[in-house]
Amino acid sequence: MPLEITFTLSDRDLEHFQDIVDKARTCVNCEESMGEIEAAARKLLAETEHSNMPDFIAERLKKLGVVIDMINDREWNLSADERRQVLVALAYLCEPDDLIPDHIPGLGFLDDAIYAEIVLNELRNEIALYEEFCEYRKVEEARRAERGDDVKVGRDEWLAEKRASLHKKMRLFRGSNGGAGRWRVKLWG
Repeated sequence: MPLEITFTLSDRDLEHFQDIVDKARTCVNCEESMGEIEAAARKLLAETEHSNMPDFIAERLKKLGVVIDMINDREWNLSADERRQVLVALAYLCEPDDLIPDHIPGLGFLDDAIYAEIVLNELRNEIALYEEFCEYRKVEEARRAERGDDVKVGRDEWLAEKRASLHKKMRLFRGSNGGAGRWRVKLWG
């Protein structure tokens, strides 16, 4: 029978993670380090597939796959700065000296899972809008294919309008802090 355990991160706890993001922001300034962060995040995702880590940790880490897809989707077309900010957020996941060393069986990835939850919460609007874009793309491709149209003809145009609308919403959410009205880890800035 599953057991649900919840806990609350204090302002001090969140400030600790904010310090990590701020430190990463100053260190991540070249394409090479961004590539290393992405590679480390992909490695972590692969480890969740092929390890015996507890489900409550693996489930949270697997959700980061959509974040990696989002920053690499050429048709979603995040700006270089937006892509960099997301990678900065993922920098903690490739930190060998994190709160709980990853080599400790059963718990080594607990801090990574907590941090993944923070990042996913911070990016919830971006993720939701990206998923809306992906669904639109899939449905529109199917609709055009069903009509016998080549889905590649005019693709840039039919995606551009939807993307522009969703990017505008994304940036409005981000500018207003998503209407959250409470402290969040500050990835953008």
